[in-house]
Amino acid sequence: MTEDVQSQSKTAISLHGGGPLTRPRNVYRILSGVGLVVLTVGALAVVAVADLQRLLGVRGLFGTGTSAGSLSAETPAVLALAAAVTVAATLPLCKPRPRRILDTVTRTLRSLLVAAVALATVGYFTATLRLPRPALLSFVGVLAVTLPGWFVALQQWQLKRAEGTLIVGNNPKRVEAAVQAAAEPIVGYAFSPTDSHDDGATRTDGGRPAVPEKLSQYECLGGLSRLDDILDRADVGTVIPALPQTDRAEFFGVLETCHRHDVNVEILNEHNESVLVEDESAVSADRTKRLIAINMEPLDLQNRVVKRLFDVGFAGIGLLVTLPLFVPIAVAIKLDSRGPVFYRQERTTQFGDRFPVYKFRSMRPESEAAAPGEDEDRITRVGRFLRRTHLDELPQLWAIFTGKMSVVGPRAAWTAEEEFIQQEMETWKKRWFVKPGLTGLAQINEATSENSRAKLQYDLTYIKNQSFWFDTKIVLRQVWMVLTDLAHIVARSFAGRSRDGSD
Repeated sequence: MTEDVQSQSKTAISLHGGGPLTRPRNVYRILSGVGLVVLTVGALAVVAVADLQRLLGVRGLFGTGTSAGSLSAETPAVLALAAAVTVAATLPLCKPRPRRILDTVTRTLRSLLVAAVALATVGYFTATLRLPRPALLSFVGVLAVTLPGWFVALQQWQLKRAEGTLIVGNNPKRVEAAVQAAAEPIVGYAFSPTDSHDDGATRTDGGRPAVPEKLSQYECLGGLSRLDDILDRADVGTVIPALPQTDRAEFFGVLETCHRHDVNVEILNEHNESVLVEDESAVSADRTKRLIAINMEPLDLQNRVVKRLFDVGFAGIGLLVTLPLFVPIAVAIKLDSRGPVFYRQERTTQFGDRFPVYKFRSMRPESEAAAPGEDEDRITRVGRFLRRTHLDELPQLWAIFTGKMSVVGPRAAWTAEEEFIQQEMETWKKRWFVKPGLTGLAQINEATSENSRAKLQYDLTYIKNQSFWFDTKIVLRQVWMVLTDLAHIVARSFAGRSRDGSD
């Protein structure tokens, strides 16, 4: 390796000494947030200037009955609302993620449009918080000029500063290959030699694999178990997991840690089938590309907040409404067959983590199986009714309320079932990048694990197109299907009674 590269590596390693507040990403967060607030308040002040009010042809900014030099009693509330809505709408742009200039401008203008619509809607329903139309247009217009420029300038100035690349792995040959593919500067690598028995690496006298010459130019910052600490103290912008397999124990553990630290992740292209990538079309077009960026967060901040609020509201109301049904269902289950009332099952959530799911038991305790599908003989009489009416799913509302699940998302799969399916499809792991849901696009299209390929396609379609309105359509469709099933059960019950009566 050349002296220039060695010098560049040492420079990258020296970044460790900087405090957390001096790192480019944290500086970007602080400056972008402060700038957003200052520019928003400044835009309100500019619009409120008396000369501009007269130019707009109104006697006062907040109503025709207010003189140019005085402010109405509601002015502080209107100002606070306009500032809060605008900051909330544009806050996702404060996330330090490299973007093209056109993308930054487009995202900023789209966020301002959302803020304008929200303020206009509030003003329509509440006159005391109404921002007059000329003032609203001027306010948004000022921000449409200043905010994109501010974010673009920060992107070019702060995020272009060199942040290091960290390689993590358990095989020296793979780590070396990732080093060769990575962009400089490289902070170092995290290495745990747990997969070095089959790499053909030269051994030291102590039996440990010898570090390749090209890898020896960089610093080993610790093992994979210390990744949290490394990301805390090092100026790392990108992590490359050079792992042989995308198993949940190590690979998705690295992804989860990087997600918590808001660090970009790139992978060697051999793993692109098992992860969500930023731009699939680019991957398909450029087969020679060595590194591929992972899409760690398919939803932006506003949609995540809206989705979580919807989940909490739906689960909370659902629990309050259905709680009186829990006791009679529990009694019916105990009278029908031996065994517990609830059925506990380990399922997979975001980034391959596992969590327990509870359902009302609908099968005999000894009838569990890992393979997809079900045998009608294993289902109890009460269980058959619970499944047809979907009442066995009610305890999962608590998992939604506590944040383990979402109302809409890929169906949480049984871990043993997933191991069975993964033997057929490596792409199944792409479902792990979002929270599982009580219902989803696959469910309303009646795609089950028995047809895992169709189910996966529906799940990936949802992940790529998820939004609040898409979730609403899916929930409404699911509710309609449940009501239809209940109507059929009632109709069959009346038909059976009619036949018995005629006999």
